[in-house]
Amino acid sequence: MNLNLTGKTALVCGSTQGLGFATAKEIAMLGANVILMARNETKLKACLMELDQTKAQHHSYLVADFSNHQAVQTAIESYLAAGTVIHILINNTGGPAGGKAIDASIGAFSSAFESHLICNHILTQAVVPGMKAAGFGRIINVISTSVKQPLAGLGVSNTIRAAVANWSKTLATELGGFGITVNNVLPGFTQTQRADYVIEKKAADAGISTDAVMKNLISEIPAGRIGQPEEFGAAVAFLCSPAAAYINGINLPVDGGRTGCL
Repeated sequence: MNLNLTGKTALVCGSTQGLGFATAKEIAMLGANVILMARNETKLKACLMELDQTKAQHHSYLVADFSNHQAVQTAIESYLAAGTVIHILINNTGGPAGGKAIDASIGAFSSAFESHLICNHILTQAVVPGMKAAGFGRIINVISTSVKQPLAGLGVSNTIRAAVANWSKTLATELGGFGITVNNVLPGFTQTQRADYVIEKKAADAGISTDAVMKNLISEIPAGRIGQPEEFGAAVAFLCSPAAAYINGINLPVDGGRTGCL
């Protein structure tokens, strides 16, 4: 099985913690040059030092806040101006705040749409010409199992993630003939800060302990536990590899079997 990404360059967004950083580490282990992208330069520098690196690899970072799509556009255009080709794009942004859809403000939907779909689209438009020229491209969107089965208490997230999923499927059809695949990877409950936030909010809303919430969540997962970030990162890294060249336009849950539909 060809998992070798030597000579490829990957841009991994939201990569200073959680699923993004785990994904960056797994892709680096397959030999790719990794560009970390997030808003906190101090954290970016610290994470850069933790990536596996051979003499053939060169890792770097870009600073941009995904709440400002113009900043994202400036950062990627400046980077590509030197002629660098990005072969792999991992679109990943922190989820919107929880709450019922009916209670959400218009601004909450607008902000989430910008930081997720609009920023994803800006980055994709910027890197696709290079992918086409190289005859190789991997675009992977980290979204949510809510695109298959909406999650209670995450009204804005459910809505925006579904928009990203359909945007992605459309691109898969448009770009497949150029050697570019576009897929979505859907994390279930994984040991991250985002999961901690969701658990704490559920506990506060229900007036119960976080341990009770965790126990209830685990009872819904056939694997009998929550996932680890590196397990998620490994799934994304496989889809980036040459071995996954014929996998295109899918939603891949990495959730221990929790999602109750195919």
